[in-house]
Amino acid sequence: MDKAHNQGPSNIGKKRFPGAITLRVLSALLGYPDALLRSHLPEMADLLRQEHALPAVRAAELQALIGSLRVGDPLAVEAAYVELFDRGRATSLHLFEHVHGDSRDRGPAMIDLGQTYARVDLFLAEGELPDYLPAVLEFVSTQPPREAKAFLGEISHLLKGIFGALHKRESPYASILGALLELAGEKAEAVEPAPEQPIDESWAEPVVFDGCSTQGQAKPGQPQPVRIVRKADYLQGAST
Repeated sequence: MDKAHNQGPSNIGKKRFPGAITLRVLSALLGYPDALLRSHLPEMADLLRQEHALPAVRAAELQALIGSLRVGDPLAVEAAYVELFDRGRATSLHLFEHVHGDSRDRGPAMIDLGQTYARVDLFLAEGELPDYLPAVLEFVSTQPPREAKAFLGEISHLLKGIFGALHKRESPYASILGALLELAGEKAEAVEPAPEQPIDESWAEPVVFDGCSTQGQAKPGQPQPVRIVRKADYLQGAST
């Protein structure tokens, strides 16, 4: 997310959330761990220590995560990130994925959130969506203490869900979500995620010619109806 060069009057003189710097560091740590991000890891570690906004145990977990990202093989670190955050809905960093899924309500919600950012002169980087958690955290970090904490509280149920999914996978990234909940004044509880299929599998094509058996078969010379079903629905029907 980019800050406009011409800051609006709404941001002048506002008292900043006490954990604002920590929020920005957590936002960065949730980003794709490319070479640019990894080059800033020492600075991030120092900023967390300087602001001292988190409990000692959580701070130690985050320092361990930063250390593992620094010394890990770059390709392995990047591949692990993609596998963790891009291969299933439970760990998705796009918050509306957990609220609206693929429904038509997601579009208007994106527009509303983007307009919220624009009102305080914050604009999304190219290709970034408004509900992307790192972008949301950058926005929250610009808000006064009461509003920032309230906003984190409003999304705490979503943070708990992601925290639970990461905790179940024993991922060190869970410490970031735990830290966010603690900044919101919430207890970092691991909520059991609902069973899910990976996104790629849940939208896989059904078996070829499935519609040409006993269901929906057309008479000779008539158009053959085509049914598009989720793979899970097809497998459930085949087992009965």
